[in-house]
Amino acid sequence: MPDKSSLNRRQFLQRAFAGAATLGLSGSLAHAAAAKAAKEAAAKATGAAAAAKPFNVLFIVSDDLNDWVGAFGGNPDTQTPNLDRLCKRGVTFQRAYTCSPLCNPTRAAILTGHMASSTGVYDNRQPFRQSERGKDAVTLPQYFMQHGYYTAAAGKIYHMHFPDPQSWNEYSTDGTDKGKSAGPQGESDKSKKSKKDKTKDDGLKPNDDEKVTVASIEWEKLDTPEEETTDYTIADYCIRQLQKKHDKPFFLGCGFRKPHLPWAVPRKYFDKFPPDKLTLPKVKEDDLADVPSIGKAWAKPEVHEEIVKAGKWREAVGAYWHLGEKLHWHKSTLWEEADRAPLTITVPGLTQPGGQCARTVDFISIYPTLVELCGLPPKKDNEGVSLAPLLKQPDAPWDRPATTDFQYGNTAVRSERWRYIHYKDGTEELYDHDADEMEWTNLADDPKYDGVKKDLARWLPKRYTKDSPHQYFPGDEKKQKKDVDAE
Repeated sequence: MPDKSSLNRRQFLQRAFAGAATLGLSGSLAHAAAAKAAKEAAAKATGAAAAAKPFNVLFIVSDDLNDWVGAFGGNPDTQTPNLDRLCKRGVTFQRAYTCSPLCNPTRAAILTGHMASSTGVYDNRQPFRQSERGKDAVTLPQYFMQHGYYTAAAGKIYHMHFPDPQSWNEYSTDGTDKGKSAGPQGESDKSKKSKKDKTKDDGLKPNDDEKVTVASIEWEKLDTPEEETTDYTIADYCIRQLQKKHDKPFFLGCGFRKPHLPWAVPRKYFDKFPPDKLTLPKVKEDDLADVPSIGKAWAKPEVHEEIVKAGKWREAVGAYWHLGEKLHWHKSTLWEEADRAPLTITVPGLTQPGGQCARTVDFISIYPTLVELCGLPPKKDNEGVSLAPLLKQPDAPWDRPATTDFQYGNTAVRSERWRYIHYKDGTEELYDHDADEMEWTNLADDPKYDGVKKDLARWLPKRYTKDSPHQYFPGDEKKQKKDVDAE
């Protein structure tokens, strides 16, 4: 249990961000993050000269959070006061996209600065350190460590199976002292528990009377104090770090596990959203008729059908990802709902409160952005570009679309108007977001748009690195066989 000196969440934001530069992201993800700076204006920090007082970095990640956040307008029923307050502090990117719609590959990309198409890390069982590109990669926290920073983290920053110990001076899986004793591969608490221990990874005891499971999606109302949840202890760890007096600048990672499955949270959060009052996503029943075979296979419309038949759609939309849009649940697609994620950045002296940026950006730019804001030497092999110009002027000219990789040979390119998807078999999707925000009409086969596709295709990877080695864990037998059969 946290001690009485702990701050509440509002105080946490106030303490973390007062007089500081912040960068926030979340998503498949990946992906809320934040950078905390010293009092000196960030404009000076982005110059070639080193800042008189080095910036600190607070990097917060919220797992699987989509655009159903008040500041991003994904759903009118959303109640996210803390995130909304954070977004009001600086520049909010309304068109920000994850590197990959899956936990491990997007985190590996953000933290190494290399896309999945470069590393070959395409799924959740591929340690990036076993890839040719990633084995000697200097990760984001490592780069700060090399430049005199103390690095510490709690929770899910890297994928939980592969926390990369060399990135941290101190790391805890759950924010507790016990969590600091993670195994050499950083296996989650779940992999260590005895068969008699029914405690969930989020620190809560199951309440079977309130658990609902439909089509492998599980949600549950829990009569457990919020203080006993793992996300609470992770936040408390970071608060304690912020309260310490540090003799070095620090890079602090705060990795929240929710809203990732299972959707098991204290009852009060369900009570805020009566199912009969919720706004359901817009759905077109024949939405997949013009979608190529790979996209249809990813969609798994039978899951949506089962949830609807069970009468549980309204209950299930209290959570995140695709929630029936394009007849799909979960993430793991190259469509808008799986790829768009919250991103907000605040830098005193550089950004203006309440700034809105409509340019398309992707999370591969997080690494070079933090490096520039903190006045570190540029890391030339980063595949992204710094977003600093957009922090100073959110409507500045910007000629880069966002790209998202998913599995070998598949990439989406998102400009301010268009979403273009190119699959490994050569099939395509093209959506005009000016006229079709739900991506209901695939224009890819219309010759009238060949020029649009050609222009967007310039941003596809020039090559895809073959799959890096897999590492499997107990219970992975079916997945291992599926991966072997696919080779």
